[in-house]
Amino acid sequence: MPPQDELPPAWRRRLAHYQWSRQTIGRSSAAVFRLTAPDGTVLFVKTEPVSPPDALAGEAARLRWLATRGIACPHVLDLDDHADRQWLLISALPGHDLASSAHLPAATTVALVAQALRALHALDVRDCPFDHRLDHRIAAAHARMIAGAVDETDFDDERLGRTAASLFAELLERRPKTEDLVVAHGDACLPNMLADDGRFTGFIDCGRLGVADRCQDLALADWSIRYNLGAAWVEPFLHDYGLSDPDADRLAYYRLLDEFF
Repeated sequence: MPPQDELPPAWRRRLAHYQWSRQTIGRSSAAVFRLTAPDGTVLFVKTEPVSPPDALAGEAARLRWLATRGIACPHVLDLDDHADRQWLLISALPGHDLASSAHLPAATTVALVAQALRALHALDVRDCPFDHRLDHRIAAAHARMIAGAVDETDFDDERLGRTAASLFAELLERRPKTEDLVVAHGDACLPNMLADDGRFTGFIDCGRLGVADRCQDLALADWSIRYNLGAAWVEPFLHDYGLSDPDADRLAYYRLLDEFF
C-alpha cells in the first residue's frame, strides 16, 4: 500500500483495517489498489500525480453521470488531493473482468460484451456532457505527442518501429468524413467489463467515456477479443452487437487513434 503519509488524512483511519493489493491487469495510467476489509467488503483506490487535466476527477464525474443513466459502474465514495496526488475511492462490482473469466464460454463472453455496449450506445448523446468526438481526440493526441507522452514501444505489432509523428500524419490523412455518434466507453476492452454468474455487472475504468463514434468502442473490443479469445470470435461479437457489415477501415482508424492514449 502507499505510505500512510501519502494517503489523504481523512482516509487513514477509515481504511486502516483494509488489506491493500496492487492491481496489474488493464492499461490504466493510475496506480490501482484492491482493498479488502476483515468482513469481506471490497473497495478500490486509484491514485496518480495531480496534473492538468485531472484524469481521476474526470473519471469520477463520468461515473457519477453514468450511474444516473442506469448503466452499472462503481459508485464514487470519495475524491481527494493530497501529497501532490489525486485519490479516488470507489466501490467494487461483483464478479470478475471478462479477460480473467476463463470459466465462461467464449460465446457467452462475446454476447456479454455486445449486450453491454448495445445498452451503453443506446443512451441519448444529447444528455452526455463529455465530448470525445474526433476534433477533441485528435487535438488531445497531438498534445500528447508534443509532450512526449506517446509510448512508441507499445504500438501494435503492425506499427512497431514507427514514430508517433508518422502515425499522427496518418491519423490526419485517414480521418473519416463522418461520425456515427454514441455514448462510448472509450476503452472497451475485456478487462474493463465485469460479469458474475454469466451476467454483466458493470463497466470500470470509465475515464475516457464520452460522445464518440461507435467504432471507438467496437475497434477496441474487436482487438481485445482477438487477443483474449481468438480472431474467430470477432464475427460472432459483431453479429451479437447487430453490425452485419462492419466498416473495416473505420475500425482500423480507431485502433490507430488509440495508439496515442
